[in-house]
Amino acid sequence: MSEEEQLEQLILQTLDGALAMIPSYMQEIEQNKGELKVENVREFVYGTIMGMALGMASTAIATIRQGMPTEEDQMKIRDIIYSKIPLVRERIFS
Repeated sequence: MSEEEQLEQLILQTLDGALAMIPSYMQEIEQNKGELKVENVREFVYGTIMGMALGMASTAIATIRQGMPTEEDQMKIRDIIYSKIPLVRERIFS
């Protein structure tokens, strides 16, 4: 498996982990939306999932490479995660 394929697999695994947490995030944010001052729980969870996916993927790459992800790495991460936006939105807003 090429490094590119490994990178994509790592990012997709990270995103899958974040997606698996959607039900618990929805419940937690709904229960605390007054305290958090959240108007739209689904949009808040969407932002949380996207942020987690981007952050966790960057951290994983930094750990593997023992250094900060390059600009090229960051672009690959964004491209892969952004290509999954319809899936993320479907899981949250359906």
